[in-house]
Amino acid sequence: MDNKSVILIVEDEEGIANFISAILKANDYKVIKTAKGKEAISMTASYSPDLILLDLGLPDMDGVDVLKTIREWSTIPIVVVSARGYEREKVEALDLGADDYITKPFGTSELLARIRTGIRHSKKYPNENSGDISKTSVGELEIDYNKRLVSISQKAIHLTPIEYKIIVLLSKHIGKVLTHDFIIKEVWGPYTNEIQTLRVNMANIRRKLEENPAEPKYIVTQVGVGYRMVEELEQ
Repeated sequence: MDNKSVILIVEDEEGIANFISAILKANDYKVIKTAKGKEAISMTASYSPDLILLDLGLPDMDGVDVLKTIREWSTIPIVVVSARGYEREKVEALDLGADDYITKPFGTSELLARIRTGIRHSKKYPNENSGDISKTSVGELEIDYNKRLVSISQKAIHLTPIEYKIIVLLSKHIGKVLTHDFIIKEVWGPYTNEIQTLRVNMANIRRKLEENPAEPKYIVTQVGVGYRMVEELEQ
C-alpha cells in the first residue's frame, strides 16, 4: 500500500516546477503537477492531495481566484509559492485561506519544513472547531482548554481574558500565520481596528511566556502580516 503524501504543484514556470518536483520526490512525496489554475481546481477535486503548492501568477486565471474557489469546498492545506513579495498580497492570500506563504527564491529546507507543518497540522487538527482537542503543547508551554489554564514548565501563567483569547486563537491555528485583521476580528469583533491594542497585548503575552521577549520562540512575528505560534521549537 502506498502511503506517500501527495503534493499538487501548481506552477507555470517549468524549470521551477521541475526543481520543486525533484526535491519532493527525493524526500518521498508523490507529486502531481499542472501549470493552469482551472486544471488545478479539477485535480484538487479528483486527487484530493495532502497539500497544494500554489503559484499566484498563472496563465489562465489568477492564483488568488484558484485559492478562493478551492476554499469554498475544501480545507486541504495550501502553501502559496510566489515571486509576489508585497505584504498586502501575503495578507490577502492568508485572509482568503492560504495556510502559509513562501516568497521566491526559497531554500529547500524552508520549503520542506513548511510542507511538513501544513500536512501535520491538517492531520492533527482535522477540524479546529470540533472541540475534541483539550490541550496544546509546544516545548514547555501548555494550553489546557478545559481548565482555561496556560502554563510554562508546569507553572501557571496569569493572563488577562484578552491575552488568553489571543493565545487560544493562535494555538488552535498552530503553525499557521494569522493576519492582524483576522486576530482583531476574532478577538474584538468585526467593527474595530485594534492594531495598537493587539501589539500591546502581544508584548504583554511575550513578557509572560518568553525567556527573552525580544527573541520570542513560541509566538513569532511575520513582519507586516501577523503572528504565528510555532508547532515545534527550533533546536
